[in-house]
Amino acid sequence: MKVIGSIEEAEQAVGEELGVGEWRLVDQQMIDAFADVTDDHQWIHVDVERAKAESQYGATIAHGFLTLSLIPTLSADNYRIVNSKMRLNYGLNKVRFLSAVTANSRIRARSVLVDVAKANETTANLTMRHTVELEGSEKPAAVVDLIVRAIF
Repeated sequence: MKVIGSIEEAEQAVGEELGVGEWRLVDQQMIDAFADVTDDHQWIHVDVERAKAESQYGATIAHGFLTLSLIPTLSADNYRIVNSKMRLNYGLNKVRFLSAVTANSRIRARSVLVDVAKANETTANLTMRHTVELEGSEKPAAVVDLIVRAIF
């Protein structure tokens, strides 16, 4: 786990792999709960029998936005920003969903600091590239450039 304690330390870490998280199970219960919260009950996510019969994946798949929403948890052990007064989710530069996450798959995040942009002397936007790896697949589930605004 990489620890970043200042803007200068972040700038020095650009290009570094910050860490790789633990595997996390994405099961049908999690997919159903996400469907309920987002009101996205498309059959490919929630109809297990139909997905087995009709889907090219042979199973239900997690919503892309479910995979995206898990990134803070998946990357929690990859890096830590300390000495900051506050951190905000500032946005996303790029999101690509490359492989479907079928129910009962395991995923994890590999995090790399790709850019640091100073907003002022105490504030910087840190762009983290999170590659969401899918256990047993050479192709990742997703690649996401997420921006953290850190105020020191």
